[in-house]
Amino acid sequence: MKYTQLGRTGLKVSRLVLGTMNFGPQTDESTSHGIMDAALDAGLNFLDTANVYGWGENKGRTEEIIGTWFAQGGGRRDKVVLATKVYGNMAGDGDVWPNHDKLSAVNIRRAVDASLKRLQTDYIDIYQFHHIDRSTPFEEIWQAIDVLVQQGKILYAGSSNFPGYKIAQANETAARRGRMGLVSEQCLYNLAERRAEMEVIPAAQDYGLGVIPWSPLHGGLLGGVLKKEATQGRRASGRAADALKDTKTREQIQAYENLLDKHGLEPGEAALAWLLTRPGVTGPIVGPRTQEQLDSALRALQLELSEELLTSLDEIFPGPGPSPEAFAW
Repeated sequence: MKYTQLGRTGLKVSRLVLGTMNFGPQTDESTSHGIMDAALDAGLNFLDTANVYGWGENKGRTEEIIGTWFAQGGGRRDKVVLATKVYGNMAGDGDVWPNHDKLSAVNIRRAVDASLKRLQTDYIDIYQFHHIDRSTPFEEIWQAIDVLVQQGKILYAGSSNFPGYKIAQANETAARRGRMGLVSEQCLYNLAERRAEMEVIPAAQDYGLGVIPWSPLHGGLLGGVLKKEATQGRRASGRAADALKDTKTREQIQAYENLLDKHGLEPGEAALAWLLTRPGVTGPIVGPRTQEQLDSALRALQLELSEELLTSLDEIFPGPGPSPEAFAW
């Protein structure tokens, strides 16, 4: 297993992040525990979740599954870097109350205690803001985070889905308070969606944040969707199905799959390997529903993509180019 340092922290983390979004909604508790055991055995030590995972009436269920896994002992908690998120409303569906969501100091305090209870641990390594909160000033957010750090409930703070200017604003506010600020940013980033290269990733690099891309296969679009459709009759769904309605996108994905077939590579594994070549990237989040999907993600760590292949991928999926030149007409 290859490890790297998370941004400007002293944390050593695996080059893949085990995402747990499917634990509960699509993967039962026993299978989820098996996947986490297998990931840990393979050297994946970075575990990502969120308080809202489980969704609907089962919000919090994913954290509970992780908590029962930790409770099995064997040093599981000590061996992983645990990240969870705060923002979503945790009140019951149809029973939404003010101050039960977003990043007010009162909700951060309430949410972290609830997450700790579900996770059956006394601290969270990286507590992440799931989205920006336009109604709460960063002075208030950092004051709440300072208290949690002093109490030993969290070690670091990170962001998710932040634009570049909010990363700057958050860290400049923290700097004025003499604090560390954000140490990581989770952003939508993959071959088919490269807008993060314009501002988010440069901002993260300048402020020393680790970059943790989510949806590395763009909802399955980069996972061999056309081949599966032709050979297995498995039609795309969700984001991938919507994208394939566009003729240009469908042609682009076909060219991508043809290229990787020529090189004898699986599309999903190549898409993950591509992200691992990108400047600033700590490790993409993989969210396996099955052991087979985890095994496929692990194989991506062994891939070495040639310069010829990387150039060809850039031709199929051209990036936006560097800022500010990319904004020019």
